[in-house]
Amino acid sequence: MSKVIYRKKGRQAFYPLLALSALVLFGGTLINILAPKRTQIELENRKAAQFPALSVDGLLDGSWQTSFANWMQDQFLLRDQWINTQRATDEIVFQKVEEGGILLGKDHWMFTKLFTVDESTQKQLDKNIQAVSDFAAKYPGKVTFLLAPSASVIYPENLPIGAPMVNEDAMLDEIFSQIGQNADVLDLRDTFTANKQDYLYFKTDHHWTPNGAYLAYQQFCALKGLEPFDRSAHESVVVEDFQGTHYSATRLWNVENDSITYYPLDNPMTIYRITGEAQYEAETTENLINTEKFETRDKYAAFLDGNNGYSVIEGNGTGSILVVKDSYANSFIPYLTENYAKIGVIDFRNFKYGLDSTIEKEGYDQILILYNFQTFIADTNLIYISRPSTLQ
Repeated sequence: MSKVIYRKKGRQAFYPLLALSALVLFGGTLINILAPKRTQIELENRKAAQFPALSVDGLLDGSWQTSFANWMQDQFLLRDQWINTQRATDEIVFQKVEEGGILLGKDHWMFTKLFTVDESTQKQLDKNIQAVSDFAAKYPGKVTFLLAPSASVIYPENLPIGAPMVNEDAMLDEIFSQIGQNADVLDLRDTFTANKQDYLYFKTDHHWTPNGAYLAYQQFCALKGLEPFDRSAHESVVVEDFQGTHYSATRLWNVENDSITYYPLDNPMTIYRITGEAQYEAETTENLINTEKFETRDKYAAFLDGNNGYSVIEGNGTGSILVVKDSYANSFIPYLTENYAKIGVIDFRNFKYGLDSTIEKEGYDQILILYNFQTFIADTNLIYISRPSTLQ
């Protein structure tokens, strides 16, 4: 008799537990479905997946199920909090020193992981070196090549112990040796190492700071015999609580936020829509620093309002210069307003022509090619720089 009573109590206790589990499972799913959906994942600077449209083909080939899973992952209730908790557990409990391709170093530093250079990257690097060399050879005495070293080269003591980074110093030596045959080369390593205490790179982002950019700019001015922009003669503005791309990848639990210092210059910048080779239509004229971007997560994008294909800035100096660049140049270029009357800016991510026709049409006196090492070795767009003109 006691056995029967025991089984009944067990079953009675089991049913509420089953009901509670079902409530949590289906209730959570229902809440996820009914809760307001976000269109942007700010921390990852990308659009959030949206609910996929149903289709027979999508169901049969499995693409709808994949899209639905992506939607659930992006729209999951308290998604960011769950990820932050998981990352903190990885770092505190399991002592992980890498997260999302970023190395977690000492003193809250985060570095881009680069342990090997694969065959395809090496081939691309060889093409980029050749393209820049060929281009510089066509404009003797006019081209300056500035390649910013990675933060890990300047602050190796803050890398995780034993991190087998590639020998960037040796690669930089080879790059400078080859390109230096046809262009003036700016090697920043000694200067940056001697001034490493001066906050040259962000800890949470892959860019150098405006202070690092200014130190590079001073070296450029010394090479060209120019008087540098006098920071003491201008009032600076400091933007606090910057968390960059490295933080987005790692969600470091004890992150040390960065700050961005800029100078509110009134030089206008015209952004052009490219309609053909050396053919441009003005889209907008605005300040060269879009302060509205400082209110977003992507605060670095305030400089030059991001990476536009072709822009022209009115400076306060004389002559003209064309800057061919990646995003490292964005915080560097505002200082050039002190030295040049016209500053052209080209980003090959959104400019798919050679430069000869533009240089001829716009009459640029000097050309500065400014990239950071990790972009330069893998950029598949830079080869456009040596593409010959198609205009007769």
